[in-house]
Amino acid sequence: MDLLRRTIKHKLALVGLIILIPMFLCAVFAPVISPHNPLEPDMKNILAGPSFSHPFGTDTLGRDVFSRVVYGSRISLLVGFVSVGIAILIGIVIGVVSGYYGGIIDEVFMRFVDLMMCFPTFFLILAVIALLEPSIWNIMIVIGLTHWMSISRLIRAEVLSMKGKEFVLAAKAQGFSESRIIFRHVLPNAISPVYVVATLGIGGAILTESALSFLGIGVQPPTPSWGNILTQAKDNIEVAWWLSLYPGLAIFFTVMGYNLLGEGLRDVFDPRRRYQT
Repeated sequence: MDLLRRTIKHKLALVGLIILIPMFLCAVFAPVISPHNPLEPDMKNILAGPSFSHPFGTDTLGRDVFSRVVYGSRISLLVGFVSVGIAILIGIVIGVVSGYYGGIIDEVFMRFVDLMMCFPTFFLILAVIALLEPSIWNIMIVIGLTHWMSISRLIRAEVLSMKGKEFVLAAKAQGFSESRIIFRHVLPNAISPVYVVATLGIGGAILTESALSFLGIGVQPPTPSWGNILTQAKDNIEVAWWLSLYPGLAIFFTVMGYNLLGEGLRDVFDPRRRYQT
């Protein structure tokens, strides 16, 4: 409760929450909010402008853009949470093992992390996706497998600072097993910075998924995604401005919301920064 109170009192975090809460509600209650079936074409209303019946207009098949943007929020949030969850799991395992055991294990893991960080992440994703069948699950797995390196370094640094603390040394002196020391004493005290990285990472994952879908190798039509809606928009931008405006704003505000929330959480978790805000 104290963490929630401090988060709400922080201006950046509060603005981020105000932006993100409607996005969550849209994703959860998409069938209720959407006035039309996002997959149902209407040949009588092709590229119709915004109106009372179609607040965001229609696309090249007469489908309601508002409904597609609302359902697209489900795809974006799913990709963001699942891919970041995969990255966090891998990063925590490698970071904890590397930092706690040190020695040759630490050296091997950190050189592998350095090698992974040498590759441009987006081009690595493009290369892998090109070899696989484009699907939302492949995208989530690939994004997760290419975004764990910074998390592992962060966890390793926290574990290195924790394993010399008195409470860890006392646990070792009492004969506790290494697994108990790691999961009961080290990891709970080292994981706080991961919340900040994860929040910022969700915004990055949403941008990556949108870019892949825009290029045609992400979420495949007719499944609505903010990225593949923009793909249609580029071919009709002169006659149907609404196709690019509304999904573009959805991406912008969602990513900005996660970035603001992440920056706010960084101050909340860091006492040195907390009193400067």
